[in-house]
Amino acid sequence: MMNLVNDVQVLLLATVLAFAGIAKLLFPEPEPVRPAEIHGVPIPEPEPGWALRLRHSRPVGVTLGLAETMLGIGLLVTAHTAVRTAAMLLLAAATWVVAELRERTPDVGCGCLGGLFHEQVGRRSVFRTALLTAVAVGTLGGANSGVQAAQGGSWQVWLLFGAELSLLAALSPEPVALLRRAQRPAIPCERRRSPLAESHATLWDSPQWDEHCDLLASREPLDVWREGCWRFLAYPARRDGREIEVVFAVSTHDRDREVRVAIVPAEARFLSAPVPADVTATPPLLSAPVPEDVGVLSASVAEDVAGAPRFLSAPVSEDDAEDTGPHPRYVMAG
Repeated sequence: MMNLVNDVQVLLLATVLAFAGIAKLLFPEPEPVRPAEIHGVPIPEPEPGWALRLRHSRPVGVTLGLAETMLGIGLLVTAHTAVRTAAMLLLAAATWVVAELRERTPDVGCGCLGGLFHEQVGRRSVFRTALLTAVAVGTLGGANSGVQAAQGGSWQVWLLFGAELSLLAALSPEPVALLRRAQRPAIPCERRRSPLAESHATLWDSPQWDEHCDLLASREPLDVWREGCWRFLAYPARRDGREIEVVFAVSTHDRDREVRVAIVPAEARFLSAPVPADVTATPPLLSAPVPEDVGVLSASVAEDVAGAPRFLSAPVSEDDAEDTGPHPRYVMAG
């Protein structure tokens, strides 16, 4: 009976460690950004501590992910006491870190699964880690590795394994967060917070950037602005001895973001948009003739941004305050 229980603990611990380690490696956490103030009220910096430094350290996160993955694999392939002792010590240290995070900065999350979830650190997170430490203690002295337990285990082993795994999931905040996320309606791309760094990363990884980057006179955009589900970045460039501008349109969707590009003559910078008939308070805009060779973004982009504000005086949200460049905004013909 004791061998059966020990085999189950080995399988459970190997599964949890391997899953947590792979999640940390595949879903790294973004760099935390704390606002300096909210509505004019300064936000105090969190009290520094070892737990918070470890939590926010990217090298520590990668090292921890590799260690957990290797320990999970080690528990499967060997029954050596050193591997099980290392797993026990790692989980004991993790229990201390999670408890410290709960006391100091519970809002940052525990990072137990990397950037996959960002739930606050609560009692359940601390209790779960402590329970896993007890499971690691229960693996000491066992004779079978995880593979041996899986191959020679009876139906009682798998029944107990399923029961313990279900209990662990019930004690974890992540399944509740996953269910809440599935029930929550998706944020429309027009309202989704999209940092400029995200658009830069999407643009630089795109084939459109690779195709046109040799034309650019500078890697710094002349102007950056957002309309609807798209962020536009205009770069100075030269082609065949002529001054041009390359305008990239980067979608702000949560996933499957795409990039489109248009070539615009430099003299066509100050194109104006038609003013809706119901706008009476807006001063008349100076219009300029549009050259025939002005590059035009595809019709689908124009349809996507048709409902977006197209005026130089349009209000800019706090999320897009960093988009405002040194030059007037463009309005692309669609």
